[in-house]
Amino acid sequence: MGIDLVAGGRRVGHKTRTAPVSDNVYLKLLVKLYSFLARRTESKFCKTICKRLYMSKVNKPPISVSKVARYMQPQEGKGKTAVIVGTVTDDIRLTELPALRVCALRFTEGARARIVKAGGECLTFDQLALESPKGTNCVLLRGSMNREALKHFGHRCTVKNLHTHDHVKPYVRSKGRKFEKARGRRRSTGFKV
Repeated sequence: MGIDLVAGGRRVGHKTRTAPVSDNVYLKLLVKLYSFLARRTESKFCKTICKRLYMSKVNKPPISVSKVARYMQPQEGKGKTAVIVGTVTDDIRLTELPALRVCALRFTEGARARIVKAGGECLTFDQLALESPKGTNCVLLRGSMNREALKHFGHRCTVKNLHTHDHVKPYVRSKGRKFEKARGRRRSTGFKV
């Protein structure tokens, strides 16, 4: 059995979510709203929002107000609404925050206070749907997906690097001579993973 390349090769996307796993009632209402908008307006913006609402918590990383401010500062970000399917957090390292219009699923207490104090606005997704159902004058932003946990995971095997666990961060107190350096960690001692 080979791969039918005429038909398009391997089928990918068979595990994509079609609904959120979460039991959050408000999230389900937003999914109902944006799936309707995506269907009726044929807007890519609404489709993307809908897809991101389905995502797990790990795939909805938080973003700080400093990052939002940095992305919205250039000329193309002026007068637009930053849209984040996730949480907006505060950043004490940023001393002066410009007036921002931000729409997000959640705001931390500090982030909301700072945005409002700077003369900005915090919107919910149902308010955004009333204002711009097709996502006009909106900028979609996402937080960084790089988590500390990823440092412990192995990388994919290649022809040049067959060993998937080489240079992977161990789950130990400290990375020293006395910690997890024997069997299973050296080629000279048993095997190396």
